[in-house]
Amino acid sequence: MNRKYRKTLIAGNWKMNKTPSETKAFMTELKAMLPKGRWCDIALCVPAVCIPAAVRAMRETRVGIGAENCNANPSGAYTGEISTAMLTDAGCKYVILGHSERRAMGETDEEINAKVKAVLEAGLVPIVCCGETLEQRESGITEEWITMQIKLALAGIPEEKSRKIVIAYEPIWAIGTGKTATPEQAEEVCQLIRVVVRKLFGSKNARATTILYGGSMNEKNAYELLAQPDIDGGLIGGASLVPAKFVKIIEDANQPTA
Repeated sequence: MNRKYRKTLIAGNWKMNKTPSETKAFMTELKAMLPKGRWCDIALCVPAVCIPAAVRAMRETRVGIGAENCNANPSGAYTGEISTAMLTDAGCKYVILGHSERRAMGETDEEINAKVKAVLEAGLVPIVCCGETLEQRESGITEEWITMQIKLALAGIPEEKSRKIVIAYEPIWAIGTGKTATPEQAEEVCQLIRVVVRKLFGSKNARATTILYGGSMNEKNAYELLAQPDIDGGLIGGASLVPAKFVKIIEDANQPTA
C-alpha cells in the first residue's frame, strides 16, 4: 500500500449470501466492532435485496454500501436487471463489475466496458475485476490476458474519470479454492496493472489508482498481502461474511507503509 498517493479500500463481496434480516444483524454486530478513528475506506457489496437494509444500518458510519452488478442501460425491458439510477437512489456508492463468476455466465468485455461507463456517469465507484485461470497462468499468458482485460474494460474512459475506478485482481484459480497467490505473485500482477493504467491514463493517474487483491484474501493472510507496495486493499469473499474476520482484515490494512 502507498497511502501517500492513493486510498486503501477493504471491500466485501457477499455474493449470494444473507437475507435482509441477516444483513441487519450483521451490520449491527459489525458496527460494534469497527475500529475507532479514520482508518481505510470500507465497502460492503451485498445482494440487491439486502441493499436497503445495509444502507439503513450503516448510515451513520464510514462504511459504503455497494452492489454486485448492474445493467448498463438506464431503463427498459430488461427483466431482472438493475440500473445505476436504481442503485444510486437506494444509497449505493460502489458497484462490482466483471467478476469472474459473472464472466463465467457469459458476460463479455464489451458489456463490462459499457457498465463501467454507466457507473461512472452515475457518480458511482466501479470495482473492475480482472484475472486469469490456472491454465492461462501455467501457459505463461497472464501478462497478456490481464493487459487485454484492462484495456477492453477501460476503453473510451476519459482520463479525468480514471482515478475514480478501482481495479481488483482476482486470480480465478484462487477464488473459493482455498489457494492464494503468494504476496510476490499478487504484487507482480498488481504492479503490471498499474503499468497498464499508466500507459492508458498517465503516471499521475496510475499512481492514484487503487488496486485490490481478490483471491481468497482472509484474516490469516491479509497482513502480508497488504504489505506489498501495489496492493491497496482487498476484495474479500467468504471472510466478509463474518464480522470478526472482516474487522481483522481492516485492522491489517492499517499497518505502517513506506
